[in-house]
Amino acid sequence: MPAKAPKVVAIASQKGGSGKTTLAVHIATQAAQKGYESCVIDTDPQATAAAWSDWRGDFLPVVVTSPPARLGRTIASAQKNGVDFVVIDTPPHADAAAREAIKAANLVLIPTKPRAFDLAALEPVADLISFAKKPAYVVLNAVPSGATVLTKDAKKAAKEMDLDICPVTLGDRAAFHRSSAKGETASESEPDGKAAKEIEKLWKWLSKQLKG
Repeated sequence: MPAKAPKVVAIASQKGGSGKTTLAVHIATQAAQKGYESCVIDTDPQATAAAWSDWRGDFLPVVVTSPPARLGRTIASAQKNGVDFVVIDTPPHADAAAREAIKAANLVLIPTKPRAFDLAALEPVADLISFAKKPAYVVLNAVPSGATVLTKDAKKAAKEMDLDICPVTLGDRAAFHRSSAKGETASESEPDGKAAKEIEKLWKWLSKQLKG
């Protein structure tokens, strides 16, 4: 009997520094903690997720690198090896990579900081999403504490591009950066911290979307 197709989440953004890799490794690690055989497929030539995996050692999630053109085969290979949850990390400034990731995904997350230059970079991804007709959500990331107006304006800008917005926002938390540098996640390095709680909320929301 063939293995069941894995759940596939693509992390896409045309802006560098939007937090794609941090989001990818946190979601994949959360999946592993919830009992999934999880995997990050790193399609970024900079291979930041792969470097995080090297620092992490022999713990889930597995991180594999793949050129965008081989993404379908890489997912199929992961499935044969028992992987049932895949997160695709994509490079910035690369329509082809984002297109392949979106095509392969059950759901797309688009991280962005709530600032004008970052929000402007949503437009090309919005076009790819519209063409692919995949469920996709903007995740506001690195949101400064108390930035209510900034957050409201960012949500409005995303809605004007016909993009849905994830109800969970991620704050500008040092725990995300500190944990990544050690090959960990915020929930591992600071399990009672705000960053860990935000990721837990994001996971609960994401799980519901993937079941729908």
